[in-house]
Amino acid sequence: MPSDQLAVLAAVSDEIGRVVLGKDRQVQQALCCLLARGHLLIEDVPGVGKTTLSQAFARVTGLDYQRMQFTSDLLPADILGVSVFDRNSNAFHFHPGPIFTQFLLVDEINRASPKTQSALLEAMAEQQVSIEGETRPLPQPYFVMATQNPWFQSGTFPLPESQLDRFLMRISLGYPDERSERRLLAGGDPRAVLSQLRALLNAEKIIALQNAVDAIEVRDSVLSYVQRLIGFTRQDSHYAFGLSTRAALALIQCAKAWAMLQGRDYVLPDDIQLVLEPVAAHRLKAAADGQGDGPDLIKRLLSQVPVVV
Repeated sequence: MPSDQLAVLAAVSDEIGRVVLGKDRQVQQALCCLLARGHLLIEDVPGVGKTTLSQAFARVTGLDYQRMQFTSDLLPADILGVSVFDRNSNAFHFHPGPIFTQFLLVDEINRASPKTQSALLEAMAEQQVSIEGETRPLPQPYFVMATQNPWFQSGTFPLPESQLDRFLMRISLGYPDERSERRLLAGGDPRAVLSQLRALLNAEKIIALQNAVDAIEVRDSVLSYVQRLIGFTRQDSHYAFGLSTRAALALIQCAKAWAMLQGRDYVLPDDIQLVLEPVAAHRLKAAADGQGDGPDLIKRLLSQVPVVV
């Protein structure tokens, strides 16, 4: 990997880290998701920095940015846009919604109804929107970062499997460590630092980096390891259903992006293991109660499937 690209990626992580303290791994995961051409879901309790991370990310990447607060009364037209009749021209003119941007932050996605959530499906999967019989392309690159409150909190609608599957990765921030929290408390409102962040990337640079990820080498031994992981979830009785081929492709693409962030032009089994939980945990479900949740199923997967056979 060219040293200048690696230096830029390191600078991006450091710049975001000025606001999101003590979360280097999560910042790297978010950057990995963008480089892999995916979309990111951040699930955690309110107040741990989900929105702050997205705002810092938007500033440093230099992309056009829109933020939507999802609520129970939000309608699909509020996201996609609507045609309005113009008396002067005696014709309908389309007014695009906030989805027509390069970086879309969806705040508290699971507070909207399933019908409104589904308005994002085509955009996230195909980088286009079909409205009133016309297909409209979305700007490139296109990146959705959504935040979600835990399912047990009041006023939430669980995301269906089809919607979850559109997110390449799901991560959690968690509470800050003691040292980072002290720095946050002593530094005051992080929004003051947000306004000082520099844009270190732009659309052209991000597309070039995404193309560079595609060129990362994945050897046959690594592909075989991925197939063994996927196959185990389809055969083991602990899993309600196995991982799909789309999940396998997502795992490989994320591992390539992670390898790039480490300065390598080839993927190691370690890269697969490091991205497995954020890529696959939200796509897995236990076959019966008491068999654990997504992270537990990932631990079982890693412990039961050997790297080399």
